[in-house]
Amino acid sequence: SVAERLPLAKIGAEPEDVDLDAVAYGFMASQALFAALDLGIFDHLAAGAATVDELGAACGVVAPRLQTLLTALVATKCLRLDSKTHKYANSPNISRFMVVGSKRYYGDYLKYQIGKLFYDRMGRLSQVMIGGEAPDYATWFSDPHVAATYTSAQHNGSVATARAMMKKVDLSGVTNLLDVGGGSGAFSIVAVRAVPGLVSTVLELSEVCRTGTAIVEREGLSSRIHYKELDAVCPDWPVDKGSFEAVLMSYISGSVPANVLVGLYANAYKALLPGGRLIVHDFMVDDSLDGPRLGALWALQHVAVNPQGLGLCPANVASRMKSAGFARVETLELIGGMTKVVVAYKGHK
Repeated sequence: SVAERLPLAKIGAEPEDVDLDAVAYGFMASQALFAALDLGIFDHLAAGAATVDELGAACGVVAPRLQTLLTALVATKCLRLDSKTHKYANSPNISRFMVVGSKRYYGDYLKYQIGKLFYDRMGRLSQVMIGGEAPDYATWFSDPHVAATYTSAQHNGSVATARAMMKKVDLSGVTNLLDVGGGSGAFSIVAVRAVPGLVSTVLELSEVCRTGTAIVEREGLSSRIHYKELDAVCPDWPVDKGSFEAVLMSYISGSVPANVLVGLYANAYKALLPGGRLIVHDFMVDDSLDGPRLGALWALQHVAVNPQGLGLCPANVASRMKSAGFARVETLELIGGMTKVVVAYKGHK
């Protein structure tokens, strides 16, 4: 039986051996989180602790299955249960990040982008591995609803990442930034607010441009951030050569076929002024190709949409930058265990 087999995964396991149960059944925990977001459980508890009956009335779920979900959320430490009052409360991280209205809220990113878009894609991973074919991001984002959902959902998380990058990459003195595949404009928004006089041009797919432009207008930055329509793999960019001091590519290199990367970086080289920088930020593993875990799993997620893409590490990004004409290259850690930044410098000659 299943019950008899479950403990066998851990019998005789070495300290560094795989926890098969955690890997195989991890999707159950993530679906519990996504369901709680969909039902608004965390938002209801933000107003105060509540019993299962009170939550049932608030969420419109009165069957025993709500109790089962709440038990799973307690077991995964998303919720806390007071044994005396039998009331549930949000865990600290849930309160910080999963409650609508929190300054650091990114529940929409998990609910829509991860829980719906990526979950569906990853369910087809085996077929993609065998066939090597999948609808690419351009096809995916040609649907206005998908483009708007994805772009809006990732915005808050991207703003936090952009702030972290600004602490690592000094843009002081830069007046013209080219943000390739800038999505919601999060990185450009953070950059122009941090650097006086900086103006940013965002190159994006047409449907993404609509959502990004609306976000920029809402932020009151339309005079400093401008969108232009472009598929990043297009060989001709709608910008003047030698007109930018910095080119940013965040989460682009892992989203395009491997055979276009040198051309992509070469276009950035052409757009840069002498002495300018190409800043590539993406999910990357170490050059040893043995991890870290989250960087490796995110790279695998990209395979489900970009089966001809390259699993990125600093060395293979740097080699392609040099093939595109760049001289000095340096690597920085950004989101620990997940993303890195590779910066390439265009020579003065």
